[in-house]
Amino acid sequence: MSRRRVVVTGLGIVSPVGNDVASAWASILAGQSGIGPITRFDTTGFPVHFGGEIRSLDLGPYISAKEARRMDAFMQYGVVAGMQAMRDSGLTVTAEMSDRAGVLMGSGMGGLESIEQTYSKFLETHSPKKVSPFFIPGSFINLVSGHLSMAFNLTGPNLAVATACTTSTHAIGLAMRLIQYGEADVMLAGGSEMATCPTGVSGFAQAKALSQRNDDPSGASRPWDKDRDGFVMGDGAGAMVLEEYDQAKARGANIYAEVVGFGMSGDAFHMTAPPEDGEGARKAMVKALGDAALNPGQIQYVNAHATSTELGGRAETTAIRRVFGAAADRLAVSST
Repeated sequence: MSRRRVVVTGLGIVSPVGNDVASAWASILAGQSGIGPITRFDTTGFPVHFGGEIRSLDLGPYISAKEARRMDAFMQYGVVAGMQAMRDSGLTVTAEMSDRAGVLMGSGMGGLESIEQTYSKFLETHSPKKVSPFFIPGSFINLVSGHLSMAFNLTGPNLAVATACTTSTHAIGLAMRLIQYGEADVMLAGGSEMATCPTGVSGFAQAKALSQRNDDPSGASRPWDKDRDGFVMGDGAGAMVLEEYDQAKARGANIYAEVVGFGMSGDAFHMTAPPEDGEGARKAMVKALGDAALNPGQIQYVNAHATSTELGGRAETTAIRRVFGAAADRLAVSST
């Protein structure tokens, strides 16, 4: 069975450097950092006082105030990014094609802030009546996909992924597969997160994963630097519309890129630490290259995990060198 081609026809983003594609990209080109002091809660007594928060997000063009109150922040971000991507694609999902259009949006943590706040309220009052009936649907990971499916009549595959830092990559790759093999013609894919809340920051800080460069927030995330001391918690969402190539071309869609290869692996090594030889990452890259029928010498850029931790940096660098050999010295490497 021949695989169908898959292209990207719509983009959406909510991020610390901008709440739409144009403003986020302009900030990136200008070298502007989105990292600063955490304002969502009092960080007194916390080892980390900074993160990548979402600021000045106007929900009005996307979600009503009533709907927004019933959603955790991660869900709001994901719905906004997904709506942006669908609008950017210019695609109208008709009744005839709706069962060929789906959505696959994920999250690593889900509604952590809502869980935190709801439980705190319950402890204060000892009354189950103080728990909102919208608490569960407002914090479930899969309901980002649910809200977007209802907004755009996407009655095809409706899924969610939760695989920590690889969540959105898996969402995009798995959505691509659904189109390649004929399960769908259009998939809205991506992910969202909001974990700069007390338990989120505390948990990652206690695991020694976060940078504690409180005196230099904008310079704290420094993967591969000899003085790296951990990553920076950041919030936001990203989404893209994936579409079967012939359909996109026939309707005159703006095609940003083609997705040609995808690879997954599990290193089966440790709960948080990678193996020093980067074997899991190496396998994923090799599989992606094989899937795309490309050789390492054809690759110009690698978008890395870049955890900014000593173990992560060493393992990922080793994995890249094992895959690309001498060509690794010519690669451009950075990270979203």
